[in-house]
Amino acid sequence: VEGVVGWSRRRLLLGLLALSACDRSSALDAGKEALSDVVSPKPVALNGAGATFPYPLYSKWMSEYNRINQHVRINYQSIGSGGGIRQIVAGTVDFGASDTPMRDDEAKKAPSKLLHIPTTLGSVAISYNLVGFDKPLRLTGSALASIFLGRIRRWNAPELVALNPGYQLPDRDIAVVFRTDGSGTTSVFSEYLSHASPEFSERVGAGKSVRWPLGLGAKGNEGVTGQIKSTPDSIGYVELAYASQNKLQTARVQNKAGAFVAPSPEAATAAAESVEMPDTLHVSLAEAEGGAAYPISSYTYVLVYEDTPDSVKAESLARFLWWAIHDGQRYSKELDYAPLPAKVVLRIEAVLKELRSGQRRLLADG
Repeated sequence: VEGVVGWSRRRLLLGLLALSACDRSSALDAGKEALSDVVSPKPVALNGAGATFPYPLYSKWMSEYNRINQHVRINYQSIGSGGGIRQIVAGTVDFGASDTPMRDDEAKKAPSKLLHIPTTLGSVAISYNLVGFDKPLRLTGSALASIFLGRIRRWNAPELVALNPGYQLPDRDIAVVFRTDGSGTTSVFSEYLSHASPEFSERVGAGKSVRWPLGLGAKGNEGVTGQIKSTPDSIGYVELAYASQNKLQTARVQNKAGAFVAPSPEAATAAAESVEMPDTLHVSLAEAEGGAAYPISSYTYVLVYEDTPDSVKAESLARFLWWAIHDGQRYSKELDYAPLPAKVVLRIEAVLKELRSGQRRLLADG
């Protein structure tokens, strides 16, 4: 009997020890899970779409941001400003992007208030593929308007020869290349031409989509770049980064002060410094003053809702934008964009701190 009792006691003791070990293991696993939630936040996927103008820079930003915040994945589709506005209004993306501000009728279609967040500055370069000619052309707004209206059809037209003394311009037809999609780049360029030429303003006007009188159409900055490269004696308009990366020739364009200026980050900065940013955080640079200003410069914008129901996505997007207007600016010049002026950054900070999800401010800690 004593042997049976002893065996039972030992069996009970082993059972209690096993139960205790199980409890400790469960507690340890729970602790690990809690620690994991702190150290490795749950993955967040953000989707955006819009302007092709800033795509090279946005791609760099998203890669660098993911490297330091591995739980945040940002996907951006370069589909043109018009497409970006349509998608953010429809709610199919978390943010839109446009080189031109939303029109009132576009903003009214959104379910709630949308904000424009300036992210960088760029230049619309007048690029050309002039066979056998490697000089930097000088062009005025009126000459460009005449080319895109079909008034000037040959490279050795008297107006172009007068602007480029000493150059032997070829006696060949000009092939005009333009954007076919809803484009902020087109809006910036057509606004500039409308200021330069009353005839262009009346016949074509300014906007993301305009009816060009002649030429070859292509989609996106990528498409126009490819068309210029493959078409001898062509001329078109693309964001400077695309022209530089593809080694396209770019013209020097006369600004309001009468100076002929090449597109560059510094010349875009000079244009921005001469124009005061209003409370809406969007402004045209078409009438920028100053001898150093490039006359076809522009801000580009991310479009976000002031109040977003999904607090996790909203906070992740707000923190990305805060990083972009600060740390992200260091990547601008190497990709032919211009960093935001310091006074504009201060204005953007104040707006970003107003972003919310319901009653909760997303960047309460800055």
